[in-house]
Amino acid sequence: MKKFRKVLDGLSSSSPGGVASPSCGSAAGTPTAHAPTPQDIHVQETLVSENFQICKTVRHGFPYQPTCLAFDPVQKILAIGSRTGGIRILGRPGVDCYSQHESGAAVLQLQFLINEGALVTACADDTLHLWNLRQRRPAILHSLKFNRERITFCHLPFQSKWLYVGTERGNTHIVNIESFVLSGYVIMWNKAIELATKAHPGPVVHLSDSPKDEGKLLIGFESGTVVQWDLRAKKVDFRIYYDEAIHSVSWHHEGKQFMCSHSDGSLTMWNLRNTARPIQITYPHGKILKDGRKESCKPILKVEYKTSRNSSEPYVIFSGGLSYDKSGGRRPTLTIMHGKAITVLEMDHPIVEFLVLCDTPYSNEVQDPYAVVVLLEKDFIVVDLTQSNFPIFENPYPMDIHESPVTCTAYFAECPPDIIPILYSIGAKQKKTGYSHKEWPVSGGTWTLGSQTYPEIIVTGHADGTVKFWDASAITLQMLYKLKTSKVFEKPKVGEGRAGELVEEDPYAVQMVSWCPHSRLFCVVGISAHVILYRFSKHDANTQIVSLEVRLQFDSEDVISPSEAENNPCFSDPSSHSPQPPGSPGSGTQDSLPCLKVKNRPVRMPPGYQAELVVQLQWVDGEPPQQITSLDINSAYGLLAFGNCNGLTVVDFLQKTILMCMGTLDLYGAADPYQRLTRSPRKNRQSTSGLTELSDNQVSMDMERSKSPTSVKGPGRKLSLPTDLKTDLDHVNGHCTSPTSQPCSVGKPRITGVPEGPRLTRRGPGRPPFRKAQSAACMEISLPVSSHTEGGYASRRAMLQQLHGVSMYSHDEHHTTSYNWSERESRENSFSRSRSSSVSSIDRDTKESVTTLQFGESYGRKGDALPTACLWVGTSLGVVLLLPISIPTEEEERMEEPITMGPSGTVLMLKGSVLRFAFLDCGGALIQSPYEVWRDPNGPEDPDRPRRRKLVNFSPSSSQEACSDGHLAVVCSEKQAKVILMPTQAVLFTHNITESSFLLRADVVSVCNSVCLACFCANGHIMTLSLPSLRPLMDINYLPLTDLRIARTFVFTNGGQALYLSSPTEIQRLTYSQEMTDNLQDMLGELFTPIETPEAQNKGFLKGFFGGNAQTFDREELFGEAAAGKASRSLAQHIPGPMGLENMKTAAGGVVGDLARARIALDQRGERLGELEERTALMMNSAETFSTHAHQVMLKQKDKKWYQL
Repeated sequence: MKKFRKVLDGLSSSSPGGVASPSCGSAAGTPTAHAPTPQDIHVQETLVSENFQICKTVRHGFPYQPTCLAFDPVQKILAIGSRTGGIRILGRPGVDCYSQHESGAAVLQLQFLINEGALVTACADDTLHLWNLRQRRPAILHSLKFNRERITFCHLPFQSKWLYVGTERGNTHIVNIESFVLSGYVIMWNKAIELATKAHPGPVVHLSDSPKDEGKLLIGFESGTVVQWDLRAKKVDFRIYYDEAIHSVSWHHEGKQFMCSHSDGSLTMWNLRNTARPIQITYPHGKILKDGRKESCKPILKVEYKTSRNSSEPYVIFSGGLSYDKSGGRRPTLTIMHGKAITVLEMDHPIVEFLVLCDTPYSNEVQDPYAVVVLLEKDFIVVDLTQSNFPIFENPYPMDIHESPVTCTAYFAECPPDIIPILYSIGAKQKKTGYSHKEWPVSGGTWTLGSQTYPEIIVTGHADGTVKFWDASAITLQMLYKLKTSKVFEKPKVGEGRAGELVEEDPYAVQMVSWCPHSRLFCVVGISAHVILYRFSKHDANTQIVSLEVRLQFDSEDVISPSEAENNPCFSDPSSHSPQPPGSPGSGTQDSLPCLKVKNRPVRMPPGYQAELVVQLQWVDGEPPQQITSLDINSAYGLLAFGNCNGLTVVDFLQKTILMCMGTLDLYGAADPYQRLTRSPRKNRQSTSGLTELSDNQVSMDMERSKSPTSVKGPGRKLSLPTDLKTDLDHVNGHCTSPTSQPCSVGKPRITGVPEGPRLTRRGPGRPPFRKAQSAACMEISLPVSSHTEGGYASRRAMLQQLHGVSMYSHDEHHTTSYNWSERESRENSFSRSRSSSVSSIDRDTKESVTTLQFGESYGRKGDALPTACLWVGTSLGVVLLLPISIPTEEEERMEEPITMGPSGTVLMLKGSVLRFAFLDCGGALIQSPYEVWRDPNGPEDPDRPRRRKLVNFSPSSSQEACSDGHLAVVCSEKQAKVILMPTQAVLFTHNITESSFLLRADVVSVCNSVCLACFCANGHIMTLSLPSLRPLMDINYLPLTDLRIARTFVFTNGGQALYLSSPTEIQRLTYSQEMTDNLQDMLGELFTPIETPEAQNKGFLKGFFGGNAQTFDREELFGEAAAGKASRSLAQHIPGPMGLENMKTAAGGVVGDLARARIALDQRGERLGELEERTALMMNSAETFSTHAHQVMLKQKDKKWYQL
């Protein structure tokens, strides 16, 4: 532990922001006698580098792009493979493990070593991997890389150590699971088919041993050929030829017949007594047409043929097979045939694979199926086969995160302990009914609640306007409560003017959220430039939603003299504008309308979060409002603030009034630190509506027109970018003006049916005002390198627009190309500034956005002696502004007297956009924002005890003993972090976080009973800095930023945890705390549980006498090295797993482990002998060739006379 002192001597000269120190004198006044000085700050920091370590903890959600499925019927655990090389292993709730192949190759097939605690994966790079599941984090024991042939199918018989591997060439190889080396026993395709057959049978699509005799192997080829191979005799028992391609084969448990599914939608049944023709051909969904032809059907991709004890009729379950005529409007189906009953289950998504779960692992016993696991492209369901209506089981895993695309995330740790139970009780009433009453069948593994657990909640916002609350305690995830924000608005109807244009769009998409768990206030920002305030209540209510409309559009035309605005800088009547000629911008009654219509009638609201207030930005000049980029709410003050690229709005949600609606430039007053050129009037810009410029380098539009390679011309515009950038023609130039007044309308009725006039055509033909929601989950883009940018990113401006929710949506979701995240650059110029941090390089046509807001107790001016309510404002140009707020103290006065607030000037400047504010006391402890204790707004009234607001205030003056007044303010931007002392505004510490890149996320969090600044950089680095000294503690290159989904959803929280959306359907959680990393093993579930393997059923004497029992044989005698020899080493390469030999010795157990250790002892010797063997083989081949040629020469010359030689 060290004590840090910072003496402010000449610090103002070294500060990039140019902030004056108290000793240098200031126009704002000097500190009072009680105000602390930098010499008084004594902070004992406890965090060191050893406290930090990056580690992935758990992954939630549906596996992205699934490819295959496997189930262990004894351990009752399930595995899902994905196209990106991931494996998800699921058991009982809490047992959820994710592993990843380093190669990233798609997983083609999964095979459990049933009840052995191991899993075999076959990947698209023709590699087999053996995973050890007897540890909490699975690891690879062995790998086998095929060099010559492509793997198409694998089969591992129960209780066997020999894996059959079919290849694209039609050959079947055999792999020893213990040593993971190839056997010399190979079934070549040309031996499996008849010699007279000229055509190649195709790849192997099926392998299975006969339930009656393990020495018989059934091989299915894609062309329609099925062969039963006698492993002992090394010959074919029978061959079956069918005209249609085979997709799958399934045995009857007695081993006397099997069923095949084909590409023409047919099912064929074959009996081993007569293999010349099938005993039955059925087209389950095909009919015979009038002309005698069969109705063409889709392929049946998989069939399962299972018998049941309770019924003489078998179950035939298959996917696909619908007729092409019917399937046009039909969804993917799973068909269950049981006797004469045929049940067709329609699915919402295409079926990837399904498995039938049976009671027994033995293939030669009556199967008794009890459930069907169906893996869909975007869902995972389990069907109960034991009930006649085939209900589905309620899924205990959070597989519906992506039910609507995720657009934003928030993470709250150390929540109040009562918030999760109350949200769960309210959310339980929202659950669907009709599920199976039986327990979830995937119940393997063990999981116990860890010792270090605390309430954690994850909030996700979605493209359809829904918000979901998740219980994330103890590294699990469970749905708590679902909120639909769209219920606040009227549904848009076709033909209703502007609302009609939004019918096919996502106008309710959630852009950001703000939640106070203590007061239970919840605020949502939507893509249609609206803000909704919710209060939590345990009782239902029937109330009217208050609607406020704000005109936050600042152009030079809107400048109004003080007399016209009645000397009110925040309010003005719309009629006070100077008259404009007809057809000019701003004329017409269609202006000053919001994008959505709030319900204007009393609305019944169920218990939970109930909407109280809606604030909407209005259209101006036929252009949609700019999207909101920042938000903060404070329950103690009763204030709500939000900003965008035009300015700042502050709302008093207790009095339901607009307190402030001010342009960004007006926040400076006369102390604007930048010199800006006069903006062009908007009416002069209308003539150039057909000419659009897209530019990353922010220079004047006149200069840019001469050199921009991305100009768009005319109605039939042609883009010279590599992709079709669908730019909006509304806010192309993005000019920013500085009015002194702004009209606001409260509860203003909408005007419908008014013609839009020529202004709407400025967006281009057929262009809706809002594009279809492109979720953060769908932003899979590459970041091209440009010579005009730093850090290797093509457009930092476009990146920042995405990160702050400005241009998160694209018109066409299919255009997610390398430039799709800059589609709305011209329209949303809120972050358009130079990459340079110097003041002189700030471009002359910049819109300065409000990028972050924070309410808190602070000192509004340098001369203040006591802290007051303040609003801290950070802008995209790195400027920090402070707005003191005067709030009446008495509750009666608070509801009646107006609140006054106004800017007090610039506090300091930083490099890059401001991202985060936080406040520390003089002892280094984090100061929480004041809040109001929650009370039910609809609870019963007590006449004896009137309800009063109960406020909890963390004032800086009462939170420390080291100094009587003052506190520290932490400010972090994209490039830099500073700690300043209030009220003197002296910069104590400055740290340049990055030069070549920029920060995407920064949060002040508590870790190990202390606080630090956690940062996520665009180059993939995660960094932590001590507070207040800003000393680097950790800098790890964790995740290169390959798409904006990560940047948009990455968030830190207390306790050393963080999360981001790793795929469109999955949330990845991680920890940056060494303490949690050390305890992670105790928090994870066990995948393997020691269970006795069930014994095979003892069949009767007569049944066994007449051939009912399966015949067993010793595979080791056939496939072992002694009998079959060694396979060619050039065919496949053995790769030891990363666990190492020593770890494998401890992981393996039983007879399998003993044999494996014996094999490993010979590996090194075998490697050395391998080269010698191959050289010997080459020499033998050469000798045989020489002998053959010599014999031929001898035969040619032996009958010749000596004179003929």
